[in-house]
Amino acid sequence: MESLVKSFRIITLLALFLTPFMTLAQDRNHVMTLLFAGDIMGHDAQIEAARDDSTGAYSYDSVFRYISPLVACADIAIGNLEVTLGGAPYKGYPAFSSPDALAEACRNAGFDILVTANNHAADRGSRGIARTIRVLDSLGIKHTGTWTDSLARDTLSPLIIDHDSISIALLSYTYGTNGIVVKPPAIVSYIDTVIAADDIRKAAVADKKIVFIHWGTEYDSLPSRQQKRTAEALLRSGADIIIGSHPHVLQPMIAESDSSGIRYPVIWSMGNFVSNQRTRRRDGGAMIRLDLTMRGDSTVISNAGYVLTWVYTPTEEGKRRFFVLPCAEFENRPEFFQSSSHYDNMKVFIRDARRLLDSLNTGLSEMTCAEGEWIKVTR
Repeated sequence: MESLVKSFRIITLLALFLTPFMTLAQDRNHVMTLLFAGDIMGHDAQIEAARDDSTGAYSYDSVFRYISPLVACADIAIGNLEVTLGGAPYKGYPAFSSPDALAEACRNAGFDILVTANNHAADRGSRGIARTIRVLDSLGIKHTGTWTDSLARDTLSPLIIDHDSISIALLSYTYGTNGIVVKPPAIVSYIDTVIAADDIRKAAVADKKIVFIHWGTEYDSLPSRQQKRTAEALLRSGADIIIGSHPHVLQPMIAESDSSGIRYPVIWSMGNFVSNQRTRRRDGGAMIRLDLTMRGDSTVISNAGYVLTWVYTPTEEGKRRFFVLPCAEFENRPEFFQSSSHYDNMKVFIRDARRLLDSLNTGLSEMTCAEGEWIKVTR
């Protein structure tokens, strides 16, 4: 009897000790962390950098070497694939077709979803659209924004993603395809607020409805009047989150907030995630992080922030390389850079970005991920 009592006490003590950790684990199961990245481009210099001259094979894994730990901090990572995977001959601007290895590297870096509705979606015509979809499917990368035919669109859109007890619906649209007419049966999702309203209604099953949209004026740091009108229409139709790309530079980020959490974030433009655009303000961008949390029967946005990123292009073994750097991690490490000009250019990007976002953002602050935990950047 004494041994039985002793065993019961031990079990009780273990239960008391483990309860906080069990509760923490249960709470974590009710949080979905989303991470969004801007334009993933494929200029000629990037294609050349990825090519192994001795074998002719391509690899982009090193591009994401320094940013992949931050991507790993998210449950779901989503980027804008602004190239086709149309096959050889590989080409950059103005009609992009990148090696399949670019998408493979995105997957290896931790990206779960790539949106394909953008102005370069039809650069290799309907065949390029279909081949891009086949490659993404073969790599196990989810995607939305282009489809092989209307049956695929009706079946696969909206893209619904479930994570434990939380679900999101992802929709993707573009303002156009650079004047290229997409021949049936292939489909590119163009911005049409009437169609989008219907798509959003179909997504009502999801806890949060996200619109990833390609819009705005290239190289303009402020949203256009048309962007604002479109955003208003999408929010009226029931969109919960709007994520913007295309201008190739950062634009402000806005969100409402109240006692229940953050509401209706609109990211006008995330800028470039990786590209060969090297002029001021075009050489970097921001990743957007949003936490979705279950509170009772509701899902709220409990936290929101951004991570500044910059594209570092040193020359190694006679070849130009591309690396996406998290700015907060490298802004005080001048010794890392091949030359002072690289470091100075990154500092200019950081200064410009913070000046813009500090003055015009509402509801989103600069963050980084350290040892698996998201923290605010201290300056």
